[in-house]
Amino acid sequence: MSYADEIFIKNARDIIDHGYSDAEYEVRPHWEDGTPAHTIKCFAQVSRYDLSREFPIMTLRKTNLEAAIDEILWIWQKKSNNVHELNSHIWDAWADETGSIGAAYGYQLGIKNHYREGDFDQVDRVLYDLKHNPNSRRIMTNIYNHADLHKMNLYPCAYSMTFNVTGKKLNAILNQRSQDMLTANNWNVCQYAILVHMLAQVNGFEAGELVHVVADAHIYDRHIPLVEKMLENEPLPAPKLHINPEVKDFYQFKVEDFTLEGYEYHKLGQKVPVAI
Repeated sequence: MSYADEIFIKNARDIIDHGYSDAEYEVRPHWEDGTPAHTIKCFAQVSRYDLSREFPIMTLRKTNLEAAIDEILWIWQKKSNNVHELNSHIWDAWADETGSIGAAYGYQLGIKNHYREGDFDQVDRVLYDLKHNPNSRRIMTNIYNHADLHKMNLYPCAYSMTFNVTGKKLNAILNQRSQDMLTANNWNVCQYAILVHMLAQVNGFEAGELVHVVADAHIYDRHIPLVEKMLENEPLPAPKLHINPEVKDFYQFKVEDFTLEGYEYHKLGQKVPVAI
């Protein structure tokens, strides 16, 4: 079975069986009809994915890998904050009339900072260090910029990446303050696994471990029946990821450079409501 399925089953089961409900409190998120969107949550779920073993995409339901890659390229490659440069409509609810989500996500990665070696934005600094100083313990990004929070239409959920080279393997830690387990968990795992593969390939490393740390891992009230239904599915074997080996420049990757061989999955059978 897919190892990503094993982890999701364990984490989701833990939330449903042992999680804490916020039903007695006023909450910011709401459903499309205006009803408050309450959650059951667990604090500090930590998951490890060995990317050299298999690609961590779940089979309990389909994860739209193409759209997930398009989004990670939008953030890390284009360093954009405008939904008009994105091929999906996931972020439309947070965009203004110009398409901007404010000073969030890709905008933060594109801000240049001054270092002893010169001026870099956060992505280019990672690329520089992986090439010139791979043994550094300071290779990281952080887009939770308190000085700019008032200019963000939403605060970053996945906000920090720390990279660590061990031998020939590139490992990474993804930190998230909050995670909607049904709509976003495997989506984020897949896209940041792709990011590790991209950075590894262009710097001559192998993809190692992705450690995913979620401070508030939650399932929304209207999602619980859907998650319970998913947990009844029999996990299927993980597919094989293929990456175009000709790409040696991080900024030259395209969505079509990534394909999955043998991706089988269970159909959820209904549209997933999204809390905003």
